[in-house]
Amino acid sequence: MTFDVAHARGLFPSLGDGWIHLDPQAGMQIPDAVASAVSTGFRSLVSAPGGVYPGSTATRDVVIAARRAVADLVAADPAGVVLGPSVASLIGNLADSYGTQRWWGTEVLLSKLDDEANIVPWLRHAAALGARVRWAEMDIETGQLATEQFGDLITDATKVVAVTLASSTTGALTDISEIAGLAHKAGAKLIVDASSAAPYLPMDIRELGADVMVVSADRWGGPRVASMVFADPSEIDTLESLSIDPTASGPARLEVGQHQGALLAGLVASVEHLASLDEDAIGKRRRRLVTSLDGLYEYLQRLMFYLINSLENLTPIRVLGKSESRIPVVSFTVDGVSGDKVVHRLTDNGVCALTAVPSRALDQAGVGEADGAVTIGLAPYSTPYEVDHLVRTLASLA
Repeated sequence: MTFDVAHARGLFPSLGDGWIHLDPQAGMQIPDAVASAVSTGFRSLVSAPGGVYPGSTATRDVVIAARRAVADLVAADPAGVVLGPSVASLIGNLADSYGTQRWWGTEVLLSKLDDEANIVPWLRHAAALGARVRWAEMDIETGQLATEQFGDLITDATKVVAVTLASSTTGALTDISEIAGLAHKAGAKLIVDASSAAPYLPMDIRELGADVMVVSADRWGGPRVASMVFADPSEIDTLESLSIDPTASGPARLEVGQHQGALLAGLVASVEHLASLDEDAIGKRRRRLVTSLDGLYEYLQRLMFYLINSLENLTPIRVLGKSESRIPVVSFTVDGVSGDKVVHRLTDNGVCALTAVPSRALDQAGVGEADGAVTIGLAPYSTPYEVDHLVRTLASLA
């Protein structure tokens, strides 16, 4: 079934502002269903869970529903879904839950392709607790993580391997399953940030081989809340509890403080939104998610191919990374024009794009020497007309 972009656009009332939104990495546009769920939640989900009265039980139910929604998104067990305010805070909680004894004399392997949310918490704990940090580098030609380097980087001392499923700057996908095999052979835990991939790909945590996967709902049009999913929920019981509630069990052991019920209602609505992108998708939510995201990925792959070809036909533009296995995200530089000037020209012409994105991968690619890169991404509401307008505007810089 061909993806119906007109149907998808109708789900986003904010598109009526007249702008072309090519900045989903900074937060995708909010679907009407999500905005309504959050608004309703702020009026009704005002009590903390734990009581037996209706307000409290309603909040408890939405927490349960949020765990189930995220579990459907990544084909996991709801008992392994930890909820929190952001990816960085959840990764920090995970590092804290390992305690201090696990860190001394160990190694943490990080990736320069990752967002800072899956880097900084590990760096802080490694520095404070005596672990060595090693780095996986990006292949500058493709923009990918070269998986062959992990055979040398992962040792018997490696306890944590943290990588991204898809880059938020080059768009390149990582071969997680191959890295997982190397990590598990050494007894290391594989932590995967799937936030950038989640809006575009159906994911299965067990097929990938990740021990822990983190996603941020704002990347696919949800509220700014995040989830951390364990492939094996029983692993949570082996970690130190961080909850202020001494009776907390299961994923609640790694959740600090109370949940905001309205935001979790928005999280549930956002996953349901992804499942409804294809009007003809049928069955349970997991099945509808796979159908909708498969159709979306196929549509955006064609649009991305058109975009990259159009950019490469502009002589002053250099596209960073040419991986064929990617999500619809690309970064580029314009010869002789700073990234800041490019995004200002785009803004003057009604296009939202990003520059000065904190990225060790772009630093490795020498973006600083080129006065900054511009990063753009496509979304379910992106159209060929919008790509043409972007390219025309960039051509005017030449």
